[in-house]
Amino acid sequence: MTALLDSMRRALAADSPAVLVTVARAHGSTPREAGAAMLVTAISVEGTIGGGRLEFDAVARARAMLAEAECEAAMDVPLGPAIGQCCGGRVELVLRTLSPAVLAQAENEAAASEAARPAVLIFGAGHTGRALAAALSPLPLNVVLVDQRGDALASLPPGVTPLRSAVPEAAVDAAPQGTAFLVMTHDHGLDFLIAAAALRRPDAAYVGMIGSGTKREQFRRHLARDGREAEIDRLRLPIGGSALRDKRPEVIAAMTAAELLVCLSKGQVESLTDPLATGGGRCNSGADPEGDPAPRHAAAT
Repeated sequence: MTALLDSMRRALAADSPAVLVTVARAHGSTPREAGAAMLVTAISVEGTIGGGRLEFDAVARARAMLAEAECEAAMDVPLGPAIGQCCGGRVELVLRTLSPAVLAQAENEAAASEAARPAVLIFGAGHTGRALAAALSPLPLNVVLVDQRGDALASLPPGVTPLRSAVPEAAVDAAPQGTAFLVMTHDHGLDFLIAAAALRRPDAAYVGMIGSGTKREQFRRHLARDGREAEIDRLRLPIGGSALRDKRPEVIAAMTAAELLVCLSKGQVESLTDPLATGGGRCNSGADPEGDPAPRHAAAT
């Protein structure tokens, strides 16, 4: 939404007429969710409400508004054979001529939406931590990269918040409810300390650690010393899927980003009680299809 807001500001500054098209409601199977938007001018379209004939017709209606100097319109579109789009749902659109008031409302809605995004804390700004931050930065998440080293937190992707902390595990307690925790520091002992703190939080949406089957067993013993061995079932280790054997940071990051999105979309309650979580942590089973406990990605870098 940030790019679309910038386009709206530029259009207003240039006194360029435009129409903001927003999905007000989405019923059933639809290409985009409520809140999706696009900005239509006489010669351009920025953003998307899902493409296809739905978007084509909405662009045509917006340009008709510009030609007739209309301020507002609405469309109720069934996504069926009549428009050659077979999603089967229905979309309600609101079309408003761009004005300072429309921009202000869009800014307020965007700020509220951003504040409600799930929080993701990545511990460790090494190669894999930074690759994961880059993979998550364009997604609808509030991403924080935590490290003890200030220089490691320089030049982060847009949308990623740096947090330098001499005591990284303290950030676990300060995190908002429903946070996802991903642990990949330069030190196994510190990884264990942070992950143990995250597992104390029953509201954690996801707890994952980079490593191997050997590291998982070591951490299980670490928890067992404090009578917390059962908590290992809530830990995703290795992150990114137990079948992943590619150790390149960008590959681990891509697989972990996909795994995290699946987990967050399933919801906290389901993830905490996932019957498949018998060694691979919440949301997904960590058991290798071949039953092979061999190391995957042995350590963060």
